Amino acid sequence: MASSSSSPQVLCASFNQDNSFFAIGTRDGFRIFEAHNGRLRYERTIGAFSIVEMLFSSSLLAIVGAGEQPSLSPRRLCLFNIVSGAALRELNFLTSIMAVRFNRKRLVVVLQDKTYIYDLNSMSMLEEIDTAPNTKGLCAFAPGSEGCYLALPASMTRGSVLIYNTLELQSLCQIDAHHSPLAAMVFSSNGKFLATASEQGTIVRVHLVSQATKSYSFRRGTYSSTIYSLSFGLSLDLPDILVATSSSGSLHIFFLDTLLNGRRRHSKLLSSMIPDSINDAFEPPNHHVLHKVVPAGVKSCITIFSTENAQSASTLSALRASILVITYNGYFREYTLNVTQSLESSFSLEREFNLLDTISDAS
Repeated sequence: MASSSSSPQVLCASFNQDNSFFAIGTRDGFRIFEAHNGRLRYERTIGAFSIVEMLFSSSLLAIVGAGEQPSLSPRRLCLFNIVSGAALRELNFLTSIMAVRFNRKRLVVVLQDKTYIYDLNSMSMLEEIDTAPNTKGLCAFAPGSEGCYLALPASMTRGSVLIYNTLELQSLCQIDAHHSPLAAMVFSSNGKFLATASEQGTIVRVHLVSQATKSYSFRRGTYSSTIYSLSFGLSLDLPDILVATSSSGSLHIFFLDTLLNGRRRHSKLLSSMIPDSINDAFEPPNHHVLHKVVPAGVKSCITIFSTENAQSASTLSALRASILVITYNGYFREYTLNVTQSLESSFSLEREFNLLDTISDAS
């Protein structure tokens, strides 16, 4: 996965809400790819972009410049139509935009110490939230309209999370997730669960949002490592699986209850009586690792999709899924994950290509 030092650097990478497309921003412009086949569907070469977010499979993008060109200010958000090639709306702020998230009803703009919520259809501002300093632009947004929750760091010194209901425009709860400041978090597709990791990176926790409680706790490792990206498997109810990438270059897979067929249930009463610091050590080994997926220290973005539970009793496979990884040195990799009923896993690398050298079908 070596890359040329002359290649443009990836400044941002994101999957859309249903994992059908992904976008990257570089020092030259931005590119949109189909996730299932890696085909380059759109590119625009006009300068550096630090944020590129796509609304499901629509033609609407939210883009923010990286500030390397005067016309691409990091304080200006542009809603851009890739079909017409026109800017539909621009919003200007006093400070740099750290993150943007949206779904079909809400647009969320995260600054360092404020977060703004807009109605996406009318573009009227609905709420301005004062937040703890958020220099990383860390946030999570549930894409579904029913559990339209927003998660923001609630502290600079501890791993506390503020959960905000963007439909009812009110705070839902605060979760004290970790002792150290947060490094990564993501909602499950239905917004019922939130996964978090701290800057220490040794423990990944999954929380039941409605009760502001820790439901699962997984030990990633004993040494510190930055968690770059987290992703739940798509599910209508309880997610089967949680995946993560870290600065060690490894891909981590954590299995949840739907694959365990009740094997953990006997320990829940015991777990509820043990302090968190001890309880973490008692978590079962439902953690699998694939090493050297990403060069150590290279930032990455991950998602898991097309999860299938085997219906045939004759097959040994309990689950089959695709795991997609985008690296900030400009590469894309797709793995197929197969999991047996006994939670034994196997991986195969299906595709790998350079995102920056790919030529559009329209060329």
